[in-house]
Amino acid sequence: MIPFNSLFAEAVSRSVFEWGRIQTNSDWAAPIAVAVGLMLFVRYMYVKDSVELSPVWGWILGALRSFAILALLVFYLQPHWRIEKETIRPSRVVALVDTSMSMGITDRDLAPSQLSGSADAKSNEAARNRVGQLIDAFEKTDLLNKLRAVHEVTVVPFSDRAYLDRAVVLPKLLAEKNPVASPKPKDSASPESTGEKSIDWTSVLELRGSETRLGQALIEALQSQRGSPLAGVIAFTDGAQNAGASPDLAVSYAQDSKTPIFAVGLGSDAEPAHVRVSDFSAPARAYPGDPFSVVGYLQARRLQGKTATVQLLSRSARDEGKEGTGAVLQSREVTLPKDGEALAVKFEITPQELGRSTFSFRVLPPKEDLRGEDHFREADVDIVDRKNHVLLFAGGPNRDYQYLRTMLYRDKTTKLEVLLQTAAHGASQEGKMLDSFPKTREELFDYDCIVAFDPDWKALSPEQASLIENWVSEQGGGLIVIAGAINSGRAAGDWTQDPRMSSIRNLYPVEFPRRFSSSDSSAQISDEPWPLEFTREGEEADFLAIGERDDAKNAWNRFAGVYSYCPLRGAKPGAVVYSRFSDPKAATIGQAPVFFAGQFYGSGRTFFIGSAEMWRLRTLDEAYFTQFYTKLIRHVSQGRLLRDSSRGVLLTNQDRYMIGNSIEARAQLTDARREPLRAAEIDLRVAGPNGAAQNVKLAADSNRPGSFVGQFPATLEGAYRLELPIPESDGERLVRRVQVRMPELESEHPQRNDALLRAVAKNSGGKYYVGIPAVFDRDEPLASAIKDRTAVVIQAEPPNPRNEEPLMRTLLIVIFAALCLEWTLRRLLKLA
Repeated sequence: MIPFNSLFAEAVSRSVFEWGRIQTNSDWAAPIAVAVGLMLFVRYMYVKDSVELSPVWGWILGALRSFAILALLVFYLQPHWRIEKETIRPSRVVALVDTSMSMGITDRDLAPSQLSGSADAKSNEAARNRVGQLIDAFEKTDLLNKLRAVHEVTVVPFSDRAYLDRAVVLPKLLAEKNPVASPKPKDSASPESTGEKSIDWTSVLELRGSETRLGQALIEALQSQRGSPLAGVIAFTDGAQNAGASPDLAVSYAQDSKTPIFAVGLGSDAEPAHVRVSDFSAPARAYPGDPFSVVGYLQARRLQGKTATVQLLSRSARDEGKEGTGAVLQSREVTLPKDGEALAVKFEITPQELGRSTFSFRVLPPKEDLRGEDHFREADVDIVDRKNHVLLFAGGPNRDYQYLRTMLYRDKTTKLEVLLQTAAHGASQEGKMLDSFPKTREELFDYDCIVAFDPDWKALSPEQASLIENWVSEQGGGLIVIAGAINSGRAAGDWTQDPRMSSIRNLYPVEFPRRFSSSDSSAQISDEPWPLEFTREGEEADFLAIGERDDAKNAWNRFAGVYSYCPLRGAKPGAVVYSRFSDPKAATIGQAPVFFAGQFYGSGRTFFIGSAEMWRLRTLDEAYFTQFYTKLIRHVSQGRLLRDSSRGVLLTNQDRYMIGNSIEARAQLTDARREPLRAAEIDLRVAGPNGAAQNVKLAADSNRPGSFVGQFPATLEGAYRLELPIPESDGERLVRRVQVRMPELESEHPQRNDALLRAVAKNSGGKYYVGIPAVFDRDEPLASAIKDRTAVVIQAEPPNPRNEEPLMRTLLIVIFAALCLEWTLRRLLKLA
């Protein structure tokens, strides 16, 4: 609800006399009739009693008794004075400002006169994006002050919803500050000139939305103002409605409340010709002498058949402030596809030098491209000569284990060791066979990842369990645990209830049931396969994508699914659920069972899979199984594979994000003595795609010494560079780069939607203005088109009983005196 911070006119107070028992005119009839009847009866009685006396005494005695009756009538009617306050509630206007990503587009095909309402802006703001044009109008013109001359103005940003909690309330201007009544210099529109604190409109109207829900924002604005004198709603937007409630529903709300909607269309009505690099994919690690592929994706609008040059550039990752530059490694000419299609361009690279390099995928657009942005994407690749050391740990030889063992054994980048708990001593397997689980720090800490297929954890000693926990939390190890039918739940000597196995249970991102009945089993099996139901986090997780980029989601949709899952209480707090088992009969408390889940644990990652059935992906394509486990192992092993320093590691929960997501950064650090770093917080420097830098505080994790965590929003498309100076070091830094991309919804139709905005304004009784200058139209400017709905509110205070006491006491005294005098006279006249 938007707060009522209205600037009321000075309240006028007045006292109003009223009878407490009289609400309508008909309420007078009964008490007056009774009083008149009693007085007639008194007169009748005194006519008889005073026959032997002078008629004067009859009238006097009757008048005294009638006076007492009248006083009783007044007492019964409860006379009192009520205080009424008359206040003026100013007319209100809600200005909705679209802060979705499409408002960040720069329309270079617009004439300068269409960009702003100020002369200065016309000359130097041709490169301002859509929301920037509105910020200029707020800061450099008197638009807001003209509105505030009559109304209280509330500015509300919106995208996927109306951000009422971020609303800025601008009270109605006083007469002496009224720019209409008292002409001001040109710069009077600034907050400083009105005696108010300066408003940072760039911060208030920061772009952060991945969708435009115009209809929903209008409905929320109208509902939040119920009961207030709302004169109108202004929508500053490009009209790119692509999600949520229909604007037609908002128009119905506006018609019911008789509130006009005024739309101000921003941007160009023509879809701009533009080619953009929508994504760039490169492996996190590569090896000298081994070729690897990088793939960039181009999307074009209105440039079908045109030719563009695509380049692959390389530079050292230590070179700061040189985004989009580097030595050109390869270049080729491509023909741009039709609108909406993605063109994949692949380059093969054979690295020779060790170290971290930044590869830039850049397109040199044709001259018809008018936007001049989104022409490159970058990715960091570590060139290392160390193989990924994986321990395959299995309670039994299921199919997933067998296929994965063969796959890793053939992978030249992986060093594989195998521990099969059911194998006989001296058995032969692909990969180096172990007779027992590592028992020392030196043995265990050499591994980068452990893939555990339904292992019998109770076969390990508590010391070994504690070693695994330390390996994950302190050394950045990656643990993948796959549930099975034997050891994952109820079994003889169940490890999920064993206090000695608490270290292992801590590593799981899920929680097991506290008790199992005799009818429970460790795995629930269905008669038919059920597809995996991915959450939003699962759909956006690149490490779970299989197949080609544009087909990744469809590949999972074609997957028939799995037959079994592990019964769980649910995910742990802080864990991320990526998918669920979709059988509705398996749901408990309204939620389907967790199937994929992951979490940070100190500097490492752990991942849970509900059953060992990923081999079924091979029925679609054998490559899907390989892609799934290859990406997953690299993902959980990042804490080991991306260590820049022996002093610690800097990690993010993903490498790629969508705009509007929160980027979580986690660091595990040691001091100069290699002990966990003790500090309340540390500073992380974040450089955004636009070059602007900010400091993000990483707070210490009280449960894990040396661990620090924090987050910040992904508000711009492009690459974010994260740098963490290591305390107590000689300038040593940890560096990560993450990529943020815009959702397709905001880039598919970026042109101004005149038809929609004109219909919304017309059907609600408002008016449509095209561009900022149009709101200053001489015939009917926006400020004049919105009618004043100032309301006079009368607030009556309840009567104060203490103020009534003197009057009521006086009435009682008068009644008592009249009756006493009457009685005395009757005695003297010998009538008593």
